[in-house]
Amino acid sequence: MLIRDLLPPSLGRVHGICFSGGYRASVTDELVGGDFYDLYPADTPEAETVAVLGDVCGKGLEAAVVAGGVRHALQALTPFAADHTRLLTLLNGVLSSCRTPFVTLVPATAVRQDAGVRLRISSAGHPAPLIVRVTGQVEETPTDGTLIGVFADIGFRTAEVALQPGETCLLYSDGITEARGGPLNDVMFSEDRLRAVLAQCAGMPPEVITERVQMVIAQWVGEGPHDDMAVLAVGAPRDTCPTTVNEPPRER
Repeated sequence: MLIRDLLPPSLGRVHGICFSGGYRASVTDELVGGDFYDLYPADTPEAETVAVLGDVCGKGLEAAVVAGGVRHALQALTPFAADHTRLLTLLNGVLSSCRTPFVTLVPATAVRQDAGVRLRISSAGHPAPLIVRVTGQVEETPTDGTLIGVFADIGFRTAEVALQPGETCLLYSDGITEARGGPLNDVMFSEDRLRAVLAQCAGMPPEVITERVQMVIAQWVGEGPHDDMAVLAVGAPRDTCPTTVNEPPRER
């Protein structure tokens, strides 16, 4: 598998929904690792576009290859994405049979709804995404579930979220909140600090939010060691771009 195939995709607008991502591998000078995100655009504006962010156990190129396999499996299973529980159960069966290291992930299905965006979000053992409201309030998505590839008996809770124009949902890996640094070089960044950063980003476009989070985290860890770190933002734009317009992400 070529390294190019393991890289995160370039993101943009799809059917009037804004997508933005950012990635930093744990190994210096490497472009890939165990964290990943992907986007599977819907064929029509009325259908749901599927976004996913996940974290494979491990680091470096070996973990990146495993993540690539998970991404290919997800791509094959996207026809079942309307039912998150079925999607994740099928993926669990695939990974369990392949003896793949465990995976945590969050699938999010998005569709324009009037001027806003309707999201359905499920967590498979992964940190719950955070919603950035235009008021500056930061809300945790009410979802939880079992990690993938370990247990035969699994379950998930899917949350429905409505984004108004200017609001964003941020999916992130635990490499963000567990990053150690700061003045003493050994303080965990934490979800509280992430929430504070996001509150200051109220009303900003998703691409600005992902850049801001990455900049703050980079300053926090400095030259110290860190895990893979990934963010994926889904936002409702402030403009009134019609849902009949399809602006797919650029090719990788």
